[in-house]
This record gives sequence, structure tokens and C-alpha cells, in this order.
Amino acid sequence: MDRKVFIQGTAAGFITLLLSGCGLKLQNMSAGSTTAQIADNTFKGGNKMKITVITGSPHKNGTSALLADKFIEGAQQAGHEVFRFNAAFEDIHPCLGCDRCGMNGPCVHQDAIDKKLKSNLIASDLVVFVTPLYYWGISAQLKTVIDRFYASNIKLCGSGKKAILMATAYDSKDWTMSALTHHYQTLMKYLGWEDIGTVLAVGCGSRPLIERSEFPEQAYQLGLKV
Repeated sequence: MDRKVFIQGTAAGFITLLLSGCGLKLQNMSAGSTTAQIADNTFKGGNKMKITVITGSPHKNGTSALLADKFIEGAQQAGHEVFRFNAAFEDIHPCLGCDRCGMNGPCVHQDAIDKKLKSNLIASDLVVFVTPLYYWGISAQLKTVIDRFYASNIKLCGSGKKAILMATAYDSKDWTMSALTHHYQTLMKYLGWEDIGTVLAVGCGSRPLIERSEFPEQAYQLGLKV
């Protein structure tokens, strides 16, 4: 596959979520069902999963970090195996577009993505993307990781993985998360993964705000029910 096709694919968008206030909207955006219902139908029955949680915030105790903490707490309580990769605190480098990997690795960057994340990512049944909203999209740290998926395209595309998006934002306009969810859904379409839900914490731009909201509990319940 030509790299330009990959870039064009990830740049396309096709779905808009309407959000308002600091209320919660948990849903499967492709089917209109609640996340809990999707999880019940898909994963209930004692099936232990391998889950990779990729965070993109440079704040260790930030708003999105809390969502990641609570999701992992629920998932581990449910018996799942969780690997967490905090992109902002790892030695990672951006894709150079050199094509040396041939979409099947190894990458010319022998950094934490290759040494720590790659094997866990490929082996995972579920991948959770966690990010603060930066300029209406994902953080640069998370984007760096996603761009490096290219080195594992052959193993990742069409692998049938499940995915979840969790994000936080200060703003609570009806279009606050639109660009972010456009990108996420385009990634799902390109990779052939199944979106099983989102936690989009609008109106929660500080730790005290999100702690007073129902989002942490919803992230916990999502982890518990997958």
C-alpha cells in the first residue's frame, strides 16, 4: 500500500457527535447503541482480553489520566490483562516517512514504541486511545504513536481488534469533539477495527471539574463491562 493512501485515509472524516455541557454521552457511534450494551453482547462470558491503553497527555495527574486510571481499574477487576503506554513519558520519535519498515517493521527508530509498545499492541484484543483535546484533535504525543502504526500495518490492518476513545476537553460546544471523532472513526475504518464506545468528557478542563463529574465512574464501568 502506498503511504499516501494511508495519510489520505487518516485525514478523511465522516461522522459528527453532538455534545453539550458536562454531561456524558457513551455510545457506539456506528450503531447507535450504548457502550455498556455493546460490551455486554461482545465480551461477557468470562473471556479474558489483552488490552493496550495508550495515553497522550503530558500531565501525569491530568484529566485524561484520571479516565485511563479508572478504566484500567475496572478492566483489571474484570480479569483482563492491561498494558499501559504513556506516550508523553517515553522515548518516542515521529515517523520519518522513509518506508524502511515496509509496513512490517522494524522501524528505523529503535525507541520505546518498538521496544515496549509494538508487541503488546499487536497482541491486544482491545486498544484504548486516551487524550486531552489539543487544538481540536489528539495530542502530539498520541499522534506520534499512531503515525508509527504504519510500521506494523500488515499486522494491524484487518486484525479485527476492538477500540475505545476517551478524551477530555475544557470546551463544551456542540462541535467540540467533532474533529477528534472524525479522525478516530477514520482510523477505525482504515484499520478495520470495531469501535465499541467512547467517553468524551466535555466541559472538564481541570482535575477538580472532572472529579466532580460522572466521567470517571463511566470510564470505570466501561472497563468493568468490556
